[in-house]
Amino acid sequence: MLYRRFGRTELQMPVFSCGGMRYQYKWQDVSQSDIPVDNQANLEATIRYAVELGINHIETARGYGSSEMQLGKVLPKFPREQLIVQTKVSPVPDAKQFRKTFEQSLRYLQLDYVDLLGLHGINNSETLDYSIRPGGCLDVARQLQAEGKVRFVGFSTHGATDSIIDVINTNEFDYVNLHWYYINQWNWQAIAAATDHDMGVFIISPSNKGGLLYDPPQKLVDLCAPLSPMVFNDLFCLSHPQVHTLSIGAAKPQDFDEHLKTLELLDRASEILPPILARLEEEAIATLGEDWVKTWETNLPQWQETPGEVNMRVILWLWNLATAYDLVDYAKMRYNLLGNGSHWFPGKKADKLDELDLHPCLIHSPHADKIPQFLAKAHQMLAGEEVKRLSKS
Repeated sequence: MLYRRFGRTELQMPVFSCGGMRYQYKWQDVSQSDIPVDNQANLEATIRYAVELGINHIETARGYGSSEMQLGKVLPKFPREQLIVQTKVSPVPDAKQFRKTFEQSLRYLQLDYVDLLGLHGINNSETLDYSIRPGGCLDVARQLQAEGKVRFVGFSTHGATDSIIDVINTNEFDYVNLHWYYINQWNWQAIAAATDHDMGVFIISPSNKGGLLYDPPQKLVDLCAPLSPMVFNDLFCLSHPQVHTLSIGAAKPQDFDEHLKTLELLDRASEILPPILARLEEEAIATLGEDWVKTWETNLPQWQETPGEVNMRVILWLWNLATAYDLVDYAKMRYNLLGNGSHWFPGKKADKLDELDLHPCLIHSPHADKIPQFLAKAHQMLAGEEVKRLSKS
């Protein structure tokens, strides 16, 4: 395993982390007696294999249902100093409730302290206010640090890049969990800001949210050869030293194996990546046209400024991915979260275009004439049943 300094925490972080949202039994709390023996055995085998590989960062959240409780049957079996344990608790208006929820996490984990506590989902001004106002959740996190129950405090986010940078620039947090990978590089400026503040940078779910790379379409497989799409994406992310660790949401022990192939390639990333990156760009241009590929985002309105709150940027991005790389299943999964993802995935679908006049908000876009038609095509291609966030399903 390779390790990177996790910003000002000074923790030596493995470049792969064991994320805790795919191996648990349920997305809701259940009693210990309800957890099937084989499910718990698989979770324990996954953690043991991770630690054996040197992946000693175990990451979970209070919002991950039975994950913490099930980990609590495993983690105390290891020497505590061998592990870096992170959990996350969502900021709420009542800071006392935040503390109560964290203490439940600690009881479930059966630990005296966690190394990393993330304020989970600082996605907008409201959740930021709950976090940093006097007497808010961050003040509670500081009390927990003083009591020795938390070593370092960070935050996780699905928010807009500008909002993430605002949170980073408070300089109140030691690390950030955020999205950034080949198909979605919007948050690079946030990573640069985190680097300026010497924060740890943890990439959320690059194999799942980065394109469902556990089961990639054949077209993407061909474009990424000789690497698998998963190894290509890992190498792309880790070739940037500002990125410290990638979350592997392992569902079973063997889920680590493909990722491990990345480690021996890192020293040669500058030679391996350029031909693959060139092929991916050439295919996007061949499929969508160079002008569109290079300028489609120019002067697009934010979803809040769009009639019907249509999230044009996300919809067109998903349409691009589905069209250029056959990432249709991924695009459908994400598209059908719109209107149902609250502040985790805001904005609405393009299902009511006949009722909306989009032209005024597109007046500065070089593609104003095409975008309504592309939105309609995207809806036709991607619409299906509404999808709920996993923690709500």
